[in-house]
Amino acid sequence: MRAGPADASALDELIRTVALLRAPGGCPWDADQTHESLVQYLVEESWELIDAIESGDRDEMIEELGDVLYQVLFHADIAAHTPGEDFDIEDVAAHMTAKMVSRHPHVFGGDRTAETADDVVSFWEDLKADEKPHRTSVLDGIPRGMPALALAQKVIGKAEKAGVVVEPVPDAAAPAAPDTEDELGRMLFSLVASARSQGLDAERALRHAVRGFEEEVRAAERAAADADRAGADADR
Repeated sequence: MRAGPADASALDELIRTVALLRAPGGCPWDADQTHESLVQYLVEESWELIDAIESGDRDEMIEELGDVLYQVLFHADIAAHTPGEDFDIEDVAAHMTAKMVSRHPHVFGGDRTAETADDVVSFWEDLKADEKPHRTSVLDGIPRGMPALALAQKVIGKAEKAGVVVEPVPDAAAPAAPDTEDELGRMLFSLVASARSQGLDAERALRHAVRGFEEEVRAAERAAADADRAGADADR
């Protein structure tokens, strides 16, 4: 039985459901939650959605997308009733629309053109830099809570934009580079198993390596900035 007006969309009804559950007389558990207390559920629901996508199960995808959407609405409702935050899902949606229009000038009448996905990627960094001038490094904004393997891949990709490339270390004893993701998966799995057998923490080890590489990237960025300033001073 529908709880709202006959012309209400399913999304409208879900928004109202969240509000009712958190309102006085609703669910005590929902009312007690905070942004911080919900983080674990957002992480879990996101990974469950990934599982559903990788399995290709349509019904599971619908359910898990709903769970992630519910988390977004939950956080927005908390903010709407938290002094000092004072925003709701409409503000979130409006901000996202403005962001997407800004990020797609090739679609919304800007001065950029793009024929391929690579064309878009090539100017996205410039657009993001304009939006967030306080960021001084290509590494700024990378979520530190990412799993180590995803974090390493993200950092390496960002570093390449700063001209810092990870060179494979030649080792005659090392196995040949994998040709497929299946081979790569088996290689990584074997490496993690070997580390575990020696009492090593693969996640922590990779995070430590990423932190060391990040220091190299930031040092390279500082050196490039110093060189640019020196060149500008010489031209005066």
